[in-house]
Amino acid sequence: MHCSSPKMVCETKIVADEHDAIPGTKKDSIIVSSSQMWTSTPAPATSALESKEPRGDAVFIREFERADHGEVRRIFCEGIMERIPNTAFRGLRHQNQTQFLYAMLTLMCYMVTDSLALTCCTPFLLMGARYYYSRKVILGYLDCALHTDMADIEAYYMKPAGSCFWVAMLEGRIVGIVAAQGREDDNTVELRRMSVDSRYRGKGIAKALGRRVLEFAVLNNYSAVVLGTTAVKLAAHKLYESLGFRHAGESQDHTLPGTPRSTLQSLFFQIRYHHYRLQLHEE
Repeated sequence: MHCSSPKMVCETKIVADEHDAIPGTKKDSIIVSSSQMWTSTPAPATSALESKEPRGDAVFIREFERADHGEVRRIFCEGIMERIPNTAFRGLRHQNQTQFLYAMLTLMCYMVTDSLALTCCTPFLLMGARYYYSRKVILGYLDCALHTDMADIEAYYMKPAGSCFWVAMLEGRIVGIVAAQGREDDNTVELRRMSVDSRYRGKGIAKALGRRVLEFAVLNNYSAVVLGTTAVKLAAHKLYESLGFRHAGESQDHTLPGTPRSTLQSLFFQIRYHHYRLQLHEE
């Protein structure tokens, strides 16, 4: 499957605790500590730049290497697959029009068939259809991503100036990923592909990854950091807000890259695309 480079959807799985030091290497030779950037208090005496070797229980963020590709793809695929039930079931709570439509279909089923048993089965059939189409659409999106930027991370993120891809290390394992892609047209950088291994959530990894992107944006003199997300869980949105992002609007019934639209898909799969922006300085 070949498709054009998609506008990536970023979904973060955890709300992390504060981590003052985010050790690791960068393309740039200087690292601005997150405490200097986002608070008025002085930075700790030991900066991230001085922390060459991470402690065993510390989150260590470094740039992507070719040998990381297998684990990176695994974490990315795991995060995307978790969105299938979230979109099919949890997302329905925010779609009042769809809920009303399904209620009307259930009522019409009773009026047409005069069968209480069939009417009681209708909501389950509708939920089954939602799961089927959610799986179909999200697998199509995953396939598109695995044939574009996630197929060659070095070409998409490591070689172009103003872009980068990082992995989070904990206990010698890759436990999280995030990317930043610069956009010259408006001097912004987009936070993309953030995901955390399900076995290591709740350890501050997502927030550390997000801060690394913000540091990268400051060092490269970008005017703002932007991201787009179809996250259903409130925790993801709270994470972005804790990093300083402001909600900049949303698009109803968003179409994921690599997923052609159909009438049935529109009936059983709806997703909101939220826009976030963190303004660093005015142009």
